[in-house]
Amino acid sequence: MALATYAPDEVSIVIGAAIATGFADGTFVDIEEISEGVTSVAGADGEVARSTSADPRKKITLTLLQTSSTNDVLSALYAADKVSKNATFPIAVKDLRGRSLFAASTAWITKYAKLDFGKEIGSREWVIETSDGILFVGGND
Repeated sequence: MALATYAPDEVSIVIGAAIATGFADGTFVDIEEISEGVTSVAGADGEVARSTSADPRKKITLTLLQTSSTNDVLSALYAADKVSKNATFPIAVKDLRGRSLFAASTAWITKYAKLDFGKEIGSREWVIETSDGILFVGGND
């Protein structure tokens, strides 16, 4: 039986020209389609019909340590977008030990991460949306 290995420190996230670092413990990146890809309905007589969505948008949730310098990068990108109304950027996520991949040429931050402080080091959750993108969910080597 084959052995496959996943290593969280070998997940690469590139935002614009910056390599993201300082990820929070637990799930640090979550990527999903914004719309359902396929929906279906059943009629009163049991006939089933389905429709496919042409919506290419994706949502990326990135969770960083509050101490991460990537917070500065994301804050600057969001602030620039608020001023210029056109500060989009490319984003890529790749599992370097596996086959999972996401890449989009046009992404933007939806709002600043919630800012909170406590006794312990906390996290910052950033939501990024894309208007395009290639998503492949693969296994590991």
